[in-house]
Amino acid sequence: MTMPKEETHPTPALRGLEDSGSSVRLRAALAAGTTPDPRFVDKLVERCAIEPEFSVREMLTWALTRHSSSLTVPRLIDELRAERPQARSQALHTLSKIGDRRAWPAITRALLTDPDDEVARSAWRAAVVLVPEGEAAGLAGVLAAQLGRGEHETQLSLSRALIALGEVITPILHAGMTDADHGVRQHAIATERLWRDPDAGFGFAIEEAKRVVALGAIGQEG
Repeated sequence: MTMPKEETHPTPALRGLEDSGSSVRLRAALAAGTTPDPRFVDKLVERCAIEPEFSVREMLTWALTRHSSSLTVPRLIDELRAERPQARSQALHTLSKIGDRRAWPAITRALLTDPDDEVARSAWRAAVVLVPEGEAAGLAGVLAAQLGRGEHETQLSLSRALIALGEVITPILHAGMTDADHGVRQHAIATERLWRDPDAGFGFAIEEAKRVVALGAIGQEG
């Protein structure tokens, strides 16, 4: 008796991921997560690398979280070496949502300092979720070396990542607050302000930091 060949695309869900309509792709990703199938994993990861719509990418990530981490995590780690920045950033984002700390060794300094801001931001978010006990201080040092980097959203992401690490950032922020570089000082001061008063907002913290740096008052505060 001849056994039927396994379909390359086992369900309409996978075919729908290649549709030209974003609403069709969104429904396809939803279907892939609603009824998980190991055969979906490679296609979902591949689509993450090229999907142009944010809402569809989020649904692809959700669909991957619905599958076994023993299948998804190794495949996503492989994707961290991809040449396309979106492939790296989306894989990092998905790893942060899965939260499996077996992925921690793959969050390298190269990713944490990636020249592409979106990749770096995703790496920061993943790192603070996955960092093992006892390694937070080392991670904080790598992150703090990038104080002053980028525009508002990038700086806010870095500040949030540092704050998520807790008390280990205290000496690092204090060092940054006296750095010779104005941008580093401002960002360190704003991060410290945001940590002390999360309700103040990052925009307010940055403006206050600019005034402090302009006045040269950092060493004079009580």
